[in-house]
Amino acid sequence: MLGAIEAGGTKFVCAISENGIDIIDQETFPTTTPDETIAQVIDYFKAHPADKIGLASFGPIDVNRKSNQYGYITKTPKAGWQFFDILGTLQKHFPDTKFAFTTDVNAAAYGELKAGAGKGLDDLVYWTVGTGVGAGIVQNGQLLQGYSHPEAGHIILRRHPDDTFAGNCPFHGDCLEGMTSGPALQKHWGKPAKDLPADHPAWDLEAYYLAQACVDLTLTVAPEKIVFGGGVMHQQQLFPKIRDQFNRLLNDYVTVPPLDSYIVPIDLADNAGAIGAFLLAQSA
Repeated sequence: MLGAIEAGGTKFVCAISENGIDIIDQETFPTTTPDETIAQVIDYFKAHPADKIGLASFGPIDVNRKSNQYGYITKTPKAGWQFFDILGTLQKHFPDTKFAFTTDVNAAAYGELKAGAGKGLDDLVYWTVGTGVGAGIVQNGQLLQGYSHPEAGHIILRRHPDDTFAGNCPFHGDCLEGMTSGPALQKHWGKPAKDLPADHPAWDLEAYYLAQACVDLTLTVAPEKIVFGGGVMHQQQLFPKIRDQFNRLLNDYVTVPPLDSYIVPIDLADNAGAIGAFLLAQSA
């Protein structure tokens, strides 16, 4: 039996599957303190045993196996979770279980590549734009990571000349996450993103910054497809705006696939992270 843990900053999702695609059982609970939240994870997998578990966590996390903090959540802004040994804690309770450990956005990227919008491809970038912003990058069928995992949600942007918003990132101010995340939109415009009408000027600025992110990763890792998910991306009017801005910013410098099939919405919706975690667990 395969298990999946999507450890998000807002909620945790635990699930099991036999084949890595079909979810047999799933439970969701809010992310509170590490003690409370991990106790619920432990209770879930005691009731639903799994031979292998994919643990996909919010970050930053330490994925360097040579590090003495491998398996830790590190400098997260999530109160109470800084430098918490999430992998080690679970391994102590399930010593016979094999774990795959990566970021939540990496798992979703892998799920989309293998079973979603990128099925049949070898390379993909998956952006999530919600409470935070992050990117999972798959190249030649493998998650991209070196000393650490990508933190592309904090790339530095060219500011729009009409935008005076200082940004919302506690580390960098006006980085990509600081300008485009759900909390950034609420701070900038005074209401949640879901309450902003489709013709609100917020969406032109959002598209401008997200298109820059797409250009940056197109020019650095040249993916076969760019997939967007996350709560903010429920605003479907963003996609033509992003494609238009991308086309203008790239300025025909390199050849890319047709933009309607190159910059696309997530296909697996809320299950992308769990499916990706299952599939990563299979190779644990």
